[in-house]
Amino acid sequence: MTDHPGSRDPHANGAATSTRVLVVDDEPHLLRALRINLAARRYDVDTAADGTGALHAAATHPPDLVVLDLGLPDMEGVDVIRSLRDWTAVPIIVLSGRAASSDKVHALDAGADDYVTKPFSLDELLARIRAVTRRRGPADVTGITIGRHRINATDRSVRSTHGEPPHLTRTEWQLLEILTANPGKLITQTHLLQQVWGAGYQTQTHYLRQYMAHLRRKLEDNPAHPRHLLTEPGMGYRFVP
Repeated sequence: MTDHPGSRDPHANGAATSTRVLVVDDEPHLLRALRINLAARRYDVDTAADGTGALHAAATHPPDLVVLDLGLPDMEGVDVIRSLRDWTAVPIIVLSGRAASSDKVHALDAGADDYVTKPFSLDELLARIRAVTRRRGPADVTGITIGRHRINATDRSVRSTHGEPPHLTRTEWQLLEILTANPGKLITQTHLLQQVWGAGYQTQTHYLRQYMAHLRRKLEDNPAHPRHLLTEPGMGYRFVP
C-alpha cells in the first residue's frame, strides 16, 4: 500500500459521517494500516481476519461497505461474497493479490462491486470507496450527462446541446440502462450478455465490443478516448458520471 502525505480525502475535513467499513484480510499489518487510515478519514471501521469472522461481524454490525481479500485462511473470499449476497446488497470491494482476469471476473460475478489489485495505492482505494458509497441511494436515471448529451433512461430520450441528438437502438438502450444504473461499478461481460441477449450468449463478447463502440461513437465527445463508457479489458465495462 502506498500513500501520499499531501493527499486529502473529503472525510478528513468534512462533517463526520456514519459510514461503517468492514475490512477483511489475514495480513495483520495491512489490516492495521487500513483501519488507521480509514479511521483518520472519519470512517467507522470494523476488521476481521477470516471469512467466519467477516460474516459474523457483518451480521452483528451491518456495514455500509466491505473491503475483502480473496485469500482467507478458512474459506475463499468468493464464498464470503456469495454468503453476504444471500441477505445484503452492501457494496463489496475486493482487495487481492490475485491479478488474473479469471479471479476478478469470478469475484465480480459472485456479487463484488469492484476489484483492486495488491500492491495498491491508498488514494485509489479511497477513490473506489467514495465511488461505491455514492451509489447507496437510487440512481438518478433522468439526468445523466455523457459528452454533449443529456440522457433520460426513464423515457429513453436524448437531448443534445449541439446538433441533432443521436438515435439509440433498443439494444443500445438496454446496455446503457444497466451501466448508468450502476455508476462507478464494474459490470462484467457475462452479466451484460445474460441481461441483454440471454443465457446462451455468455461467450459472445464480440457483441458487447460492437455495441459499446456504437454507443461511444454516438455519445462520447472523443470515442477513441472515452470519459464515461469505459472498458476494463478482459472483465467488463464501467459507466463513470
